[in-house]
Amino acid sequence: MKRLIAFMLVAAVLATSGCKAWYDTKKYMKGSFEEAKGWVDVKPEIETDAYEFENPNQEKLAKLFTPVDGPLASMTRFLEDKDTMPDQEWQDLMFVRFPWVNRLIVTDVDGKIIEQRPEIPFKRFSEPLVFEAEWRQTFIKTVADYPDLGPELYIGTPYFEDVSFKGLIIAGFDPRSLIRLSPEPSELLVIHPEGGVWAVNSEDVDKKGLLEVPWDEILEENVQGQVKVGDTYYTWLARYLGQDCYIYATESVDPEADGEIWWF
Repeated sequence: MKRLIAFMLVAAVLATSGCKAWYDTKKYMKGSFEEAKGWVDVKPEIETDAYEFENPNQEKLAKLFTPVDGPLASMTRFLEDKDTMPDQEWQDLMFVRFPWVNRLIVTDVDGKIIEQRPEIPFKRFSEPLVFEAEWRQTFIKTVADYPDLGPELYIGTPYFEDVSFKGLIIAGFDPRSLIRLSPEPSELLVIHPEGGVWAVNSEDVDKKGLLEVPWDEILEENVQGQVKVGDTYYTWLARYLGQDCYIYATESVDPEADGEIWWF
């Protein structure tokens, strides 16, 4: 009987202690939860002014070329990722994902066309396309052609069988079709140094003057800037497809505006 009473006393002590411990734990957890809630359930305020351009010329060009450059970069990656002979499914996907691509060519190791879509292209080459590169080190190479029906840009990538180079996969498109993805196509130019100037309204552009700009010298130290052609100032930005340079440009809003390098 004494043992039973002793046991009951011990149990009562433990029960009393347990209730207090539970109360202290509950109080601590509640305080911790409220503190953690302040960390997790935050109400952020985004400072949109921090993302505004200080240079109106840069802002204008960014708005014009971004919807063009994004799809071009995506298509280039899609092409670059293919290093084996493209099957019908891959070819169909290329035209579905990038509807502005109007031509797909597969060559053998000697450059002979072994497959072409469409079989009879709308534009014919003005001269043979020459892709010169070390294909074990080069993954993207471009060639611009200038037939009577308008410019055509061809982007090629090598494909292999086992470890042997077997030929090229080449996508072709009219760069003016790509420019039309811009919200204001008539305001955007693409300059192919020593080649041509691509614009929706090309008759309104001083192509000769833009091509006479010493781009080779300028590009040695700069990837963006402003040039003056005649009485017109152009804000420009260089972009590379592989090692080949193409330049986005638009007429400057404020030739006096200045800013740091803003895109890379």
